[in-house]
Amino acid sequence: MALIPTINFVHAKEITSLTRIGTVAVLSFGLSMLLTPVYTKLAFKYKWWKQARTNSSTSGEATPIVHQLQAAKHQRPFPTMAGIITIVTVLIITLLLNLSRSQTWLPLFAFTCAGLVGLLDDYINVRGSNNLAGGLRANIKLWLILGVAMIGGFYFYFKLGYHLIHVPAVGDFSIGWLYIPLFVFVVVATANAVNITDGLDGLAGGLLTTAFGVYAVIAYFQQSYGLAGFCATIVGAMLTYTWFNIFPARFLMGDSGAFALGTALGVVAMLTNTVFVLPIIAGVFVIEAGSSVLQIASKKILHRKIFLSAPLHHHLEAIGWPETKVTMRLWVVGQVFGAVGLILALIGNKML
Repeated sequence: MALIPTINFVHAKEITSLTRIGTVAVLSFGLSMLLTPVYTKLAFKYKWWKQARTNSSTSGEATPIVHQLQAAKHQRPFPTMAGIITIVTVLIITLLLNLSRSQTWLPLFAFTCAGLVGLLDDYINVRGSNNLAGGLRANIKLWLILGVAMIGGFYFYFKLGYHLIHVPAVGDFSIGWLYIPLFVFVVVATANAVNITDGLDGLAGGLLTTAFGVYAVIAYFQQSYGLAGFCATIVGAMLTYTWFNIFPARFLMGDSGAFALGTALGVVAMLTNTVFVLPIIAGVFVIEAGSSVLQIASKKILHRKIFLSAPLHHHLEAIGWPETKVTMRLWVVGQVFGAVGLILALIGNKML
């Protein structure tokens, strides 16, 4: 007697959750598309123009190569603070459709607070003059993001009892109170890495879409459906941003978007216990931030430069690669890193 085949590896709850995850992603894309013309009208009306830096935000040194490479962009009105679109979209979708005390409150809180820090920096950049034209000083931004990360670290350890870290293919290890400084380091490092990478049209948007897409899959297989939905919501908003930010970009996300998204990425990594996989999933961000650190260290210690300009994407421009080639090739590298990180995360957590 022939048997009717049954699909026994997908439960009704998983199907429902997958539908909700897809729904919030689509709604996020649609809402951010609707908000973009509103932002654009306000940005051009109130002249939220990006003020070009002539010195490094980290070392304070002159950056003539970067200034020359970016000079063409600032010959026309170039709005910043577009991260507002992503922040508002993610807030609305999450609060209305995906609010979960155990899964989305923390990343949403960190995302919003870091976004406000970035928004303050963007506002000073837009409205400031002379020494304030570049925005907040690097050390002030660092302390503010550090404060957000410390609140999250203490909450994770003391309130939620987090103290384990997972090493893929090895197991879980309790690190006790050291979980707090690890949390702070991961969140601050990720936030700054995303901010450093956001220097070419479409670059950060495409890389963030990949990274949060990978984490949506990881969270789904961990049955953290609310967190998967949060990541999918960001993916939807990032697709809209990337649509308008592809060369030639209509606007920049600014620090409001970079800090919010980088901080959220770090928190999501801690929630999914994939701190050792994060540097792979976010491999391009790590390379970009690392190139800046190496450049600064080399100039201070060896008194010479390793790269023509840092971070790496500016070095590639300086050696003659067109901006679009740099962006798309780093997208490809980011997607490879994301695929490898996803495999390690799923195998390491025995979810395959």
